[in-house]
Amino acid sequence: MTTVLAIETSCDETAVAVVKNRQVYSSIVASQILIHQHYGGVVPEVASRQHLETINPAIAQALLQAKLGWGEIDAIAATCAPGLVGALLVGTTAAKTLAMVHQKPFLGVHHLEGHIYASYLSEPTLEPPFLSLLVSGGHTSLIHVKKCGEYETLGQTRDDAAGEAFDKVARLLKLGYPGGPIIDKLAQQGNTKAFSLPEGKISLPNGGFHPYDASFSGLKTAVLRLVQQLEKTGKALPVEDIAASFQDTVARALTKRAIACALDYGLETIAVGGGVAANSGLRVHLTTTASAHNLQALFPPLKFCTDNAAMIGCAAAEHFDQGHTSPLTLGVHSRLAMNQVMELYHH
Repeated sequence: MTTVLAIETSCDETAVAVVKNRQVYSSIVASQILIHQHYGGVVPEVASRQHLETINPAIAQALLQAKLGWGEIDAIAATCAPGLVGALLVGTTAAKTLAMVHQKPFLGVHHLEGHIYASYLSEPTLEPPFLSLLVSGGHTSLIHVKKCGEYETLGQTRDDAAGEAFDKVARLLKLGYPGGPIIDKLAQQGNTKAFSLPEGKISLPNGGFHPYDASFSGLKTAVLRLVQQLEKTGKALPVEDIAASFQDTVARALTKRAIACALDYGLETIAVGGGVAANSGLRVHLTTTASAHNLQALFPPLKFCTDNAAMIGCAAAEHFDQGHTSPLTLGVHSRLAMNQVMELYHH
């Protein structure tokens, strides 16, 4: 039963957690949302500087909350890819330094693998194989989880990620940043059938459509044109109805692809991860449709949908138990495919 102190700084949250045997002993998340709201999105340089200011207090707080000393920590982990390079460097440098000072093994973790392992935190008996639907601001993927470190991407977005589409539509509607929670709240007061919006299909060379790949760029453009058209009437925008119609379209598109993929590959469980996993529309659509097909849909608790270090610690503990550790010379990567995860480890 490995006890891991993990650090996550891939974007705009400084997160530190202590995890043991898929149980969270502590989880500290210092959000930068209020700092970046002024700019309408994350500014990489600002994020990196904020991580530098916050990382040491977050580490101290995580240990205090877990009621553990360094002697009870077996390994130290940090997100090393993908993400903002400057932000990743802060977390990995802190983790490597702690590993050297306290003579602990170091593990570099793939951020998306962390989101897969978020489901293990609420479902500790979960075991591969299963299908992971990863939906966040930067990623939308359907991944066949075969075992720890072995993943096959079966479907993905060809343009905007689902979370990115939420942020862009929120900006169109002048709702502020981040867009996902705001649209979700407004959508619950609106009519999902008010406006017909395109789902975004990917054509195949020989006809038909890709069963698992998604596209959200056209949907965003359709909302833009709808807003421009409605503004010409001079009436107040029906923001709740637009939000509801948009959210419903995204939820239906993701659900259709996830269900088709799970059925085609004979996978009985769909585990959802990433910030958009918190979306109420997606939770209702996928849970209901999965049940109708005798499939199980798993969603992490809301606090583990957005970026956090507990999921990174859970993934690291699994790798450590498999005998995997990372060299202290390991670098950070702004991009890294899921099938390259094992390149991060000695094994």
